[in-house]
Amino acid sequence: MESLISLVNRLQRACTALGDYGEESALPTLWDALPSIAVVGGQSSGKSSVLESVVGKDFLPRGSGIVTRRPLVLQLHRLEEGREYAEFAHQPKRKYTDFAAVRKEISDETDRETGRSRAISTVPIYLSIYSPNVVNLTLIDLPGLTKVAIDGQSESIVQDIENMVRSYIEKPNCIILAVSPANQDLATSDAIKMSREVDPKGERTFGVLTKVDLMDKGTDAAEILEGKSYKLQFPWIGVVNRSQADINKSVDMIAARRKEREYFANAPEYKHLAHRMGSEHLGKVLSKHLEAVIKSRIPGLQSLINKTIIEIETELSRLGKPIATDAGGKLYMIMEICRSFDQIFKEHLDGVRPGGDKVYNVFDNQLPAALKRLQFDKQLAMENVKKLITEADGYQPHLIAPEQGYRRLIESTLVTIKGPAEAAVDAVHAILKDLVHKSINETMELKQYPSLRVEVSNAAIESLDKMKLESKKATLQLVEMECSYLTVDFFRKLPQDVEKGGNPTHSIFDRYNDSYLRRIGSNVLAYVHMVVGSLRNSIPKSVVYCQVREAKRGLLDLFFAELGKKEGKQLGKLLDEDPAVMQRRISLAKRLELYRGAQAEIDTVAWSK
Repeated sequence: MESLISLVNRLQRACTALGDYGEESALPTLWDALPSIAVVGGQSSGKSSVLESVVGKDFLPRGSGIVTRRPLVLQLHRLEEGREYAEFAHQPKRKYTDFAAVRKEISDETDRETGRSRAISTVPIYLSIYSPNVVNLTLIDLPGLTKVAIDGQSESIVQDIENMVRSYIEKPNCIILAVSPANQDLATSDAIKMSREVDPKGERTFGVLTKVDLMDKGTDAAEILEGKSYKLQFPWIGVVNRSQADINKSVDMIAARRKEREYFANAPEYKHLAHRMGSEHLGKVLSKHLEAVIKSRIPGLQSLINKTIIEIETELSRLGKPIATDAGGKLYMIMEICRSFDQIFKEHLDGVRPGGDKVYNVFDNQLPAALKRLQFDKQLAMENVKKLITEADGYQPHLIAPEQGYRRLIESTLVTIKGPAEAAVDAVHAILKDLVHKSINETMELKQYPSLRVEVSNAAIESLDKMKLESKKATLQLVEMECSYLTVDFFRKLPQDVEKGGNPTHSIFDRYNDSYLRRIGSNVLAYVHMVVGSLRNSIPKSVVYCQVREAKRGLLDLFFAELGKKEGKQLGKLLDEDPAVMQRRISLAKRLELYRGAQAEIDTVAWSK
């Protein structure tokens, strides 16, 4: 089962390296799901001495007041043989064989974070110790709980430490090592009080009683150690730490452990408990329990890891591909993004996505309605007909039919169709512009690169503007063609009036009678309606040919032509991704690597068991 703790140690170190603590996203973190053991105790409870006894080395800073001011994540790795050494996560390439130097580095690293103040910090220090004299175990040493702030410390430090400790031990995967001194009333123990709040049933709390040898004469801790005074799910463990005199004399841990064993074996009050007392027993019990907890958590870990991998892959997909480094790669990347945009734009026009139907609405409703609103009757009112017909006669009245008058009436009436024709071009242009903006917003890759987004948008709109000019020119030419050439067959089929009517002795402006003029107006109106019917079909064809079809065929042709002339540096400016997004992708990619590695390792361990 040692491979399970080694596995968790590796995963915790990987989490540490990647900062996998859930601050960057709402995703659950692997660290929080991994079982850990947090050491909790009041100041001067002997907490540091217990840790050093378990490790078998002097390596923790000592002194008065709050000595531990940052969480220390201590990972113990059992070696079968070889020299013991220590490594810090913030100095991964340096091996410490002098544990006095380890103590100094813990103090120095604490000061680097807190600025040599007496303040505390929630940023952990990660220390791995490799030794033949330890069991595989991970312990988190937390600042000692205190009741009073001393000089140079914030008034809030008491609550700050309590909040920090609580943030660790309230997690359901945390095993609590509650350290209390035997020479104080257990009812006042800070460690027991807080562990009871977060673990009222004592299901994940181990009680450790220190300073058993320092109790007043005539008193003992037997009832506590037997679980009679305060019952926990797990048996209490008593330890005897080195005295200050032993520390001053540099008594080594091997001798201290032997002295501890002798004390429990020879003390009448504790003889019957000696087999489950002492720091060596504590380390073995914690290691065995941690193994059992890890084993029970494997299915949940596998589920969390699989779920998180899917969520990370989904977010990475949303964030898009990382930027290529070479000019060719950047050009290809830009072209691919533009093709994605172009495809979405075409889907809008073709009905795969909404919006293209608005173009048809222009031809089916807007254009016919605009043509219908034209005031042909006003243009062909009696006074206007009479004016144009008589003016067309000039000095010599027409003998049979006023042909020139007809032409002028028809031309002046058909010219009014240019307004609806231009309006149709403008309406389709507005729809196409709107579809461009929609397509840009729907092209996920363009959201990564603001400059490319602007350039593509500008290039697409510029192309549409040119297409609009061509479309307007072609559409107005259709109207002008109708004005330039009149369909002869239409007039040949009309009844021929030999008599113009009127009185030749009258003024030139009173040459034709009203009924004759009305027939002329009626004939012209019939012809105009025929032309309008024809243009109602041909204008949409012209607009589609010049605008819609061209937009589908080559909306970004000009942009692509200019793109090919750009150098790598200019292409790089187009791919100016938000640094936060870039950093997020890098972070997620590393996190994904961590979770995939964890998935493979846990699966291997699970199958082997």
